[in-house]
Amino acid sequence: MDNLNGERRRQGRIEVICGSMFSGKTEELIRRMKRAKFARQKVEIFKPSIDTRYSDEDVVSHDQNTIHSTPIDSSGSIPLLAAGIDVVGIDEAQFLDDGLVDVCNQLANNGVRVIIAGLDMDYKGVPFGPIPALCAIADEVTKVHAICVKCGALAYVSHRLVADDRRVMLGEQQEYEPLCRACYQRAIQEERKDRK
Repeated sequence: MDNLNGERRRQGRIEVICGSMFSGKTEELIRRMKRAKFARQKVEIFKPSIDTRYSDEDVVSHDQNTIHSTPIDSSGSIPLLAAGIDVVGIDEAQFLDDGLVDVCNQLANNGVRVIIAGLDMDYKGVPFGPIPALCAIADEVTKVHAICVKCGALAYVSHRLVADDRRVMLGEQQEYEPLCRACYQRAIQEERKDRK
């Protein structure tokens, strides 16, 4: 859309990249953000400050691809930090508060492209944080899949390998494995038998 001066008006939109652990969500976020940078757009990437697995500040994929980010404690700080930005990226969005939905809508309505990556379900297969609501309001949802480590089918969920009931537990391949629906059900049944 052109304005009266013939300049191109930015089209705001919300893009969600979701799936299980090890499915390439962060990799895809980094790819899209680097393309926007290459197109000389102003970009800013945010991540929850609790996510310090690979780096305190950078967003880092499991394949060690990296892009600089700004750690935040709540979604409320994004609008101020994103002033004058064309493209906003948010990694590990499941760890942020539900206010993220309104923040993303506000940004998109003001012409900002918002790209969000996060787990759609927790280790119990329950919808996680603001991701389900973000999927509902998104202009585009990309569901990416890991491969089930037991049978090679498309993974459905991140199965937790350690005994810990906390919903939020940062981890890697020692703590989680991607499983398809059938292998996940078998793993849960075996865990129930072991507890008896």
